[in-house]
Amino acid sequence: MPNFPPNFLWGVSTAAYQIEGAVHEDGRGVSIWDTFSHTPGRTHDGDTGDEACDHYHRWERDVDLIAELGVGAYRFSIAWPRVQPTGAGAVNDKGLDFYDRLVDALLERGIAPVPTLFHWDLPQALEDAGGWLSRDTALRFGDYAAVVADRLGDRVGRWITLNEPIVHLAEGYAFGRHAPGRELMMDALPVAHHQLLAHGLAVRALRERGAAEVMITNNCTPVWPAGDSEDDLVAAAVYDGFHNRLFLDPVLTGEYPPFASGLADAGIVHDGDMDLIATPMDALGINYYNPTRVRAAPDAAPLPFEIVEIDGVPRTAFGWPVVPDGLRELLVGLRDRYAGALPPIYVTENGCSTVDSPEADGRVHDVERIDYLDGHLRSLHEAIVAGVDVRGYFVWSLLDNFEWAEGYSQRFGLVRVDYDTQRRVPKDSFAWLRAALAEQK
Repeated sequence: MPNFPPNFLWGVSTAAYQIEGAVHEDGRGVSIWDTFSHTPGRTHDGDTGDEACDHYHRWERDVDLIAELGVGAYRFSIAWPRVQPTGAGAVNDKGLDFYDRLVDALLERGIAPVPTLFHWDLPQALEDAGGWLSRDTALRFGDYAAVVADRLGDRVGRWITLNEPIVHLAEGYAFGRHAPGRELMMDALPVAHHQLLAHGLAVRALRERGAAEVMITNNCTPVWPAGDSEDDLVAAAVYDGFHNRLFLDPVLTGEYPPFASGLADAGIVHDGDMDLIATPMDALGINYYNPTRVRAAPDAAPLPFEIVEIDGVPRTAFGWPVVPDGLRELLVGLRDRYAGALPPIYVTENGCSTVDSPEADGRVHDVERIDYLDGHLRSLHEAIVAGVDVRGYFVWSLLDNFEWAEGYSQRFGLVRVDYDTQRRVPKDSFAWLRAALAEQK
């Protein structure tokens, strides 16, 4: 692995519903993922996050693993229903106590806590009142951010407001493949504005409570037209607007891309909203997994683009194309597109699912994951050499976990979790990364 800048931040990432379990303990409320995963036919084999990795009870072992790995930061998410069971009003102190203990344990080991306030587990009570289609949810999120910062802000300096709002919008509200399972297609666009408004309110609440660094994290992808025809080029531009620019343009330039400009005409955007959304951030989180190849859709299709396969490249167990250079392409492209408006970047997720299980020697020989990480880190280094201001990199994920609608069928972890016994087994990729990071010092 090439040498990165001396103060480069190395970390691992997880998310609350994917690892915590303990969904009925210590006053936690119901989330949309509790409801969705318990609805027949919604997840692989009917899997739920009821127990997941039992991190709620085994967090000390997991913190020890992070320390053993040798990274300097841990990105985790805070479960809104654990803090405010109905998403508003009364605060559940036992829920905040859990994150208190986690933050203290990380700091004791010299690991910087990097909490994400929302990683898709909306309190069900808020969804029942309209979810992210309702402006009120954004207002409640601002209150929630203040509650969390009041408790943890004396020890936490770096915050992420929302994780991958484009995925939550698309999969949860447009196509219905994730919680809450709505299939609104382009009628889901108000969800984008209300998530962005929530981000702006959270930035303000966090700053008022002394936060040193605040960012939003989005999943971004280089968009490749399938051909040279004008129709394919237009389709790629439209998809880029939807996947990348819908959540980047407003926070970086204060404007929506052209296809979403109708939000103002529809009365969704209120006076002052765009200024709040564009409150300057200290950094930008980017999650990268693969490029997207797009062609024009047939005239009768509900959307003007179709995603097509990228041929001639390896694939993860999830079927995602492995294109390490796409990370360099993405980061350089963002630098060029947003020029002076782009803050420093953290790659807050990058990783892959592989088919891995313990061999006769008891070890997990996940060579594909090692190759994946090595290739992407080399690509990231090329982006830095090209002048992109990247401050850190977080592997997805520390642990095998509940992979949303795919349940437990996809394993992304540096550490294997036996879901029957909850035994943790560091994989070969864990040892590889630990050794590679030791050489960086």
